[in-house]
Amino acid sequence: MRDEIQSYREQDVRPFGVNPASVESHAEYAAKLKLPFPLLSDPGLQISRQYGTLKPEGAGIARSVCLIDRDGRVLYSQAGAPGADIILEHLSSS
Repeated sequence: MRDEIQSYREQDVRPFGVNPASVESHAEYAAKLKLPFPLLSDPGLQISRQYGTLKPEGAGIARSVCLIDRDGRVLYSQAGAPGADIILEHLSSS
């Protein structure tokens, strides 16, 4: 995962995770897994709603990857967990 993070940084991409769990829960989870990126808390699902990552019934989020530019525009969105190679390929073709 650390090699993927370095590849993202080389493309000026800053990965982070978003879900409705609390800040405290995220801190424990990130420490346990030694995640090399921050986790953001979205308890009201506002971020998830804005970027179209809610489950169809709207009760939670669906694992997704979104690339968002500095102006907040979605450049890429894919449900599931596509690998770094797929994400970086999209960046180079944009």
